[in-house]
Amino acid sequence: MENMKVRIGYGLGVRTTLNDTGFLDVVDTLERLRFDSLWLSERIGGDAPDPLVAMSMAAARTTRLKVGMSVMVLPGRNPIVLAKELATLDRMSNGRLLPAFGLGVADVHEQQAFGVERTKRAKMFNEALAVLRSCWMDDEVTFHGEFYNYDNLRVNPKPKQQPPDVWLGGIAESELKRVGRLADGWLPSFVTPQDAEAGWKTISTVASEHDREIEDEHFGVLIPYVIGDAPPQLLTGLKARRPDLEDVSVLVPQGWKQLQHAIQQFIDVGASKFVVIPLAEPSSVPEWNSHLEEAATYLLPLEN
Repeated sequence: MENMKVRIGYGLGVRTTLNDTGFLDVVDTLERLRFDSLWLSERIGGDAPDPLVAMSMAAARTTRLKVGMSVMVLPGRNPIVLAKELATLDRMSNGRLLPAFGLGVADVHEQQAFGVERTKRAKMFNEALAVLRSCWMDDEVTFHGEFYNYDNLRVNPKPKQQPPDVWLGGIAESELKRVGRLADGWLPSFVTPQDAEAGWKTISTVASEHDREIEDEHFGVLIPYVIGDAPPQLLTGLKARRPDLEDVSVLVPQGWKQLQHAIQQFIDVGASKFVVIPLAEPSSVPEWNSHLEEAATYLLPLEN
């Protein structure tokens, strides 16, 4: 455990307004300060930019910053076209893609946008992920499922990473089992160190039941934080989501010191990959830049 590489990346949430030229200024700052990665959220009805386009812009602008999605909705996308898009991005960025997928948020508007019935999402997700991997690894794709059927389909180019590691989130029992069966890494959000430790045990058990092994390095956490006080409506929402927790404010560190402490607690239970997301986003590019400068002084010393 001692020599696990601790890495810290930045996420832009679903409400980010960095969807014009200011986005690239912030990307430049992340690269200059040597943060590990940038993660883009997806919400069709929100201001956040499309993750695939934004990752491509960021990768073109940088030489070392990795790019990932937190998370990209898989059901409702053509997995063959997506496999080619992501393989292209991985090659052109010299292997800096960090793919992370989800089923999509339980929201009527978003489900309508992706055109997938709620009851079919999980099964479609499982099939689409298998198709994606086959596109990346196999000379020809042959797959027969309920939603996708292919015979001897060639999909090129192959990604530079062979293959890219796929990250999944989620903390519910069904989600943990899916990670164990299908994923290469786990990136849950709004969790305590205890949740993370217990979840990782479940995932490892399920993985070994399926003759799989998920590397210790691939245990991450996405941590939303605020610099001032957490907004009351956020805490109310979290209370509804996590009635089992006496104090839900532990899920959202307040201030740099608390965030630093939270990351250290997760490192102590074996996590090594972190994505931090400011819940109250800086309101301008200059504010973003000074925010990231501060973040770097508190957070980057935790890397090794």
